[in-house]
Amino acid sequence: MTMGAWLDDAFSLSQQATVPVFQNRLHTKTVRDNVHGSIYLDPLSLRFIDTEQFQRLRDVKQLGMCSLVYPGAVHSRFEHSLGVYWLAGEAIQRLKQYQGRELDIDRFDISCVKLAGLLHDVGHGPFSHVFDGGFIPRVLPDIKWSHEQMSVKMVDYIVDEHHIDIDPDCIRKVKEMILASCDRKHTKALGEKQFLFDIVANGRNSIDVDKFDYIERDCRGCGLRSSFQFDRLMESMRVMGGEICYRAKEYLNVHKLFETRADLFRGVYLHPKVKALELMLVDALILANGYLEISSLIHDPADYWKLDDSILKTIETASVKELKESQALILRMRRRDLYRFCNEYSVPADQLEHFKEVTPQDIICSQKTSGICLREEDIAISNIKIDLTRGRENPLDSVHFFNDYESDQKLTIPKERISHLLPASYQDRIVRVYSKNPDLVEEISEAFENFQLRTYGIKPQVHGTPDSKKRKRYYSQ
Repeated sequence: MTMGAWLDDAFSLSQQATVPVFQNRLHTKTVRDNVHGSIYLDPLSLRFIDTEQFQRLRDVKQLGMCSLVYPGAVHSRFEHSLGVYWLAGEAIQRLKQYQGRELDIDRFDISCVKLAGLLHDVGHGPFSHVFDGGFIPRVLPDIKWSHEQMSVKMVDYIVDEHHIDIDPDCIRKVKEMILASCDRKHTKALGEKQFLFDIVANGRNSIDVDKFDYIERDCRGCGLRSSFQFDRLMESMRVMGGEICYRAKEYLNVHKLFETRADLFRGVYLHPKVKALELMLVDALILANGYLEISSLIHDPADYWKLDDSILKTIETASVKELKESQALILRMRRRDLYRFCNEYSVPADQLEHFKEVTPQDIICSQKTSGICLREEDIAISNIKIDLTRGRENPLDSVHFFNDYESDQKLTIPKERISHLLPASYQDRIVRVYSKNPDLVEEISEAFENFQLRTYGIKPQVHGTPDSKKRKRYYSQ
């Protein structure tokens, strides 16, 4: 039985009860958001929001498995999309207020930017980045697929499926704005109001309202405080030379944007327990894929929109033998019998350029003679990259500032003028190793230590627990 057939059965009754989309809405609607307060939804945005394809985002968690470690992190892509829609509208309205005549910002531009903010994540799969960053590369390694590409397909599908009367040029520009962060060369070739492509998904310097929203929303959901002030940054925006620039006195605030994002990666998105859960989730989906053919749904938006976080419950409650292995792994997740964290190390800064991702086979080859022979299926590796959005480069080098509102010249600010406390390196590479079998923690930890000793000439630290027996007892908790 394919996943498509399975979902068609599950959705057949709900499809029969679907209420037709209103053809005319004379008034906006207001929703109360816990980050931005009142968000006003215009009639065009409601045509997209009031579709089953967009409503699906309610059932896709923004932070994937993080809620199993941070209980408050249960917000969805739906909330985030409304937040980005609102901030995108606020950003372009401020530019229009201060430079509208100069920039020739019209209603068409405003509609495109707001819709791009609303629809930029409509192509996200179950548990967000776990799907497109973990599951798809494992089952379809030869296919280049991203949620941005699926978002573009989904936009076309929603327009056609619901007969939304919208200017084709608007849809074209919306899709280009969604892809701007990963296809900046294409937007440059368009040669039209380049600053519009800096607002939602900024491929120029990574400062955009998408980050403004998820940094604030994720911090709140996880009970953390953010020192980055997006409202101050938005107030200081000014378009110069076709790009959005910021007042020079906001340079520390800009750095806090990148720094806070990196802190979220280190402490939340890539938390050791979160990564253990994600590795288990990906393995569970792979085990179920042969029967449900989940990966086959990424090609057609008509099938894909039915896929959300409920896939886990679908697998869990099925009464077919083909899903027993996957169910057993999900049961381990429910009971917190997670893959055991063995150890990790940070790649030395002078080795980052030559770093090659570590595989289970590398660990096995480093095992010394013992009574137990490790297998690849016993080991899970997480090759982690944390940066400030620009790889090993300083992101502030790509940001342009201006001295004051009388100035007509944009400039960059060298890091030595910002602070002598800024990092000397802008990227961390961390290799983290897990044991899928709780009885093999010591053997895998020892093999991993041998691998690092052979590769870099140093042994990894064990978080203050060098004794192997203590280590095993500590990580089994």
